[in-house]
Amino acid sequence: MKKLVLRKEKVIKDKSSTYKINYETDLNKAQYEAVMHDSGPALVIAGAGTGKTRTLIYRLARMIEDGNNPASILLLTFTRKAASEMLRRASLLLDGRCDDVAGGTFHSFAVQILRYYAKLIGYEGTFSILDQSDSEDAINLLRSDYIDKSNPRRFPTKQTLQKIYSMSINTRNGIEEVIGDNYPYFIDESEKIQSLLLDYHTYKKNHNIMDYDDLLLNLLKLLKDNKNVLHTVNERYKYIMVDEYQDTNKLQHEIVLLLAGPKSNVMAVGDDAQSIYSFRGASYQNIMFFPESFTDCKIYKIEENYRSTEQILNLSNYIINDALIKYEKKLYSKNLQGELPAIICSRSEREQSMFLVQQILELRENGVPLNEIAVLFRSGFHSFDLEIELEKSNIPFIKFGGLKFIETSHIKDLLAYLRVLNNPKDVISWQRILMLFDGIGPKKSKNFNELVSRGSINLNKPDSEILRNQPPIVFELVSLLSDLLNSKYTISDKCAILAEFYRPLLKNKHDDWKKRWDDIETFITIAERYNNIQSFLNDLAIDPPSESVSDLSPESSDDEKLHLTTIHSAKGLEWQAVFLIWALEGRFPSAKSVRSIDSIEEERRLFYVAVTRAKKYLYITYPTNIYDRESGFILSDVSRFIKDVPEEISDRLIISEEDDDDADFLDNLSVN
Repeated sequence: MKKLVLRKEKVIKDKSSTYKINYETDLNKAQYEAVMHDSGPALVIAGAGTGKTRTLIYRLARMIEDGNNPASILLLTFTRKAASEMLRRASLLLDGRCDDVAGGTFHSFAVQILRYYAKLIGYEGTFSILDQSDSEDAINLLRSDYIDKSNPRRFPTKQTLQKIYSMSINTRNGIEEVIGDNYPYFIDESEKIQSLLLDYHTYKKNHNIMDYDDLLLNLLKLLKDNKNVLHTVNERYKYIMVDEYQDTNKLQHEIVLLLAGPKSNVMAVGDDAQSIYSFRGASYQNIMFFPESFTDCKIYKIEENYRSTEQILNLSNYIINDALIKYEKKLYSKNLQGELPAIICSRSEREQSMFLVQQILELRENGVPLNEIAVLFRSGFHSFDLEIELEKSNIPFIKFGGLKFIETSHIKDLLAYLRVLNNPKDVISWQRILMLFDGIGPKKSKNFNELVSRGSINLNKPDSEILRNQPPIVFELVSLLSDLLNSKYTISDKCAILAEFYRPLLKNKHDDWKKRWDDIETFITIAERYNNIQSFLNDLAIDPPSESVSDLSPESSDDEKLHLTTIHSAKGLEWQAVFLIWALEGRFPSAKSVRSIDSIEEERRLFYVAVTRAKKYLYITYPTNIYDRESGFILSDVSRFIKDVPEEISDRLIISEEDDDDADFLDNLSVN
């Protein structure tokens, strides 16, 4: 007789009852679905202002509540500040249980791995890290050997050579292809350029130096060529989460594919509509074709916006809707009460500036503080005229951009001393230090660096016979560095001693040395947080402080400051009121960008990023009758991205003076 088997009903355990956090209540439906994604590959398309960070934080917390080891989760971001803030907020949700999550930038993660496995790729763990200007200087040391003085043809500057090298690495394109696409006028020099950059690569390895791009390149090489290392890394980090995936370059994408391992537990989060960094090597294709890189990749879309009014989002959706390649989505808001964005035409640049001053003052009178108002522009020079009008009207402002704290010459000088202490083979830093001294020029510093390269200058045991043949100041320098290297001073104390040695040089080099000394004291204070030079240099190279002390000191007692910023610098920020200026065809999009479809599409995304920074008020302005010297044309048309915007989506206004015959300026201009 045959048996019939009565199956027991499976009881599916509802995990939500065991969670400390009520995820379903705290999140909207789309966020909740992304947060509850368990294993396997996933792509989260999170529109502007839709709570992308919140989604990442809650997923971290949920994974840990499910019993995953926090140390097995790797969160990769584009700034250390972003990673630290996410982990801080996640820890607050779970009483500190997220503290052990591994979080940081691609570059900081690369440094951590490379320091440990450096010998496998022919380096020592004490390798120095060059920033962009140091990289340019290193290239310049080799450049002179490639200049044919009898040949009148121009050879690329050190800055251009560094850009070619960096773009080649980050885009994974050959040197010749990069030159052809970006510097076609140097195509005849491509063979010499390739040879020079190959020498540069060898030079760095011989002197235990990596530049910023090498960190990613060498990490990829390490993981590809050493299966045991890759296996170890995959076993340690079982879940990978990557923020701002639209900003990754091809090199970073390859690294993510390796980090994902055989189980492909990787979640990428980003917004294709905010991909605006191709000039840095970012690849728009990474996020568009991410699902094709993995089997059974799930896609989640988050579209409810918590930043802007519905009126602003209608314009945002209109702008991005014409994109040729995109993930279909439509931002919406439950905040339905708002005013239409205003598109405002002026007869000149000065009239545009005068309108902005008037409207900014009116907004402030109506309760919007200056620090909640921003003026955005495509290029830095677009704000020059406005800055003059703001000064006249005594409106305090801060302009984003300019020289960062770590890029100032006096801080770079002091850093050179520390780099030599950490890596005595670092001839780039030796060169910088030596060139500070009177009487030591390129020839003497080159001769000294040859001694360094041969190992004749040993800080652990200086050869007094060799040093006696050097200028007295060099003897003093090497003796000081040798003493510090073998001392038990704290990092901060070593910095203070080096700063005193450097002070006479600072006075000699800079008229404003007292202001610069404030920066050096700040530098010494920062050093107090560290126990060793290597970790201090790592952090300064990967995620340095951005402002000088003089930048942080207010010029007036007014705490409120209007923000002036390029759109690239504004990404991720938000203000109650936003003015987007120079929305003029030929300026935005720029005249150069109209030469290719890809460039136009990136300009469209840049425009989209700008308008989605506004929470309540949005003003888009453009002057007319602007003569463009490069093209020889008069620019008068509004940007193509908003040229045909229907009247139900935006107000269109024309600025005119009060005494004009057709003027109703005061009646129509005030749209807030």
